[in-house]
Amino acid sequence: MRLKLVPERTDWDFFRFARLAMLVSTALTLLSVLLVFLIGLNFGIDFRGGTTVRTLSSQAVDVGAYRERISPLGLGDVVISEVFDISFGPDEHVASIRFEAQEGDESVAAETVIRLQQALRVLDPEMEFPLVESVGPKVSGELIQKAVIAVLAAIAAVLFYIWVRFEWQFSVGAVAALIHDVVLTLGIFALLQIKFDLAIIAALLTIVGYSLNDTVVLFDRVRENLRRHKKPELMKVLNLSINETLSRTVMTSATTLLALLALFVFGGDVIRSFVFAMIWGVIVGTYSSVFVATNILNRLGVKRDWSKPQKDAGTKFTSDGS
Repeated sequence: MRLKLVPERTDWDFFRFARLAMLVSTALTLLSVLLVFLIGLNFGIDFRGGTTVRTLSSQAVDVGAYRERISPLGLGDVVISEVFDISFGPDEHVASIRFEAQEGDESVAAETVIRLQQALRVLDPEMEFPLVESVGPKVSGELIQKAVIAVLAAIAAVLFYIWVRFEWQFSVGAVAALIHDVVLTLGIFALLQIKFDLAIIAALLTIVGYSLNDTVVLFDRVRENLRRHKKPELMKVLNLSINETLSRTVMTSATTLLALLALFVFGGDVIRSFVFAMIWGVIVGTYSSVFVATNILNRLGVKRDWSKPQKDAGTKFTSDGS
């Protein structure tokens, strides 16, 4: 017996709630933009500049005691939080201490970190410091610029690739889906205030690639069916193509999510935000390929015979058949 998440042949009408799907997607996109501007992203040390020190002790973490020992050092605004993870043993108590770089300093002096460690070892002489990360404010500013450029360059490359391989209508639908995925990911990170660092930029670029793969597979089937079925209106051809690739889409997404969920639970705190971004990206990426990219393609319309150039390509075969 084989496991079948989706029947081999389906005839579901994915355009029955097309308008509702577009309204929801538009609303969520606008809401995500507002969350990013009103609440803001919880930038990590990579983008804010400063130092993160992680402590490991056999004694329970007392945030008040930690702060009392650190305050005389004059480090400014210090954020102390206990880190929980199921992979930690019963005698492993981990805390994360973060403080921003001082104005005008390119990096936190090694002496400052040493004084911090000496102050905390008063509480536990055997305390260990398995992680010390430090980024200067100038470097963090450059990283923000490069991260934005990387994401925009990836989307621009996708726009060109789809345009060359298919038509401009396909590229508009694909890029709209990618922007939808990236913006919604930024929105959920702003809402939940999950740490946003360079690892999340890597996740965003991976999400772009994953969503593009789903969209290209679907668009390939759409192009085949447009050549094969000359009379049905575009909406029916798109719906047929979604149903024909649905089993592949669901199985790919399900197996990817299984691996990501295992990493999220057992992978540890260091990569948890990255894995969360990937999980979210797989979900919204699958949704956008089916409901966003095809909806936009349906509204723009495409030609059906690529062997003959047509001046009215893109408007002749629309969803209403006109």
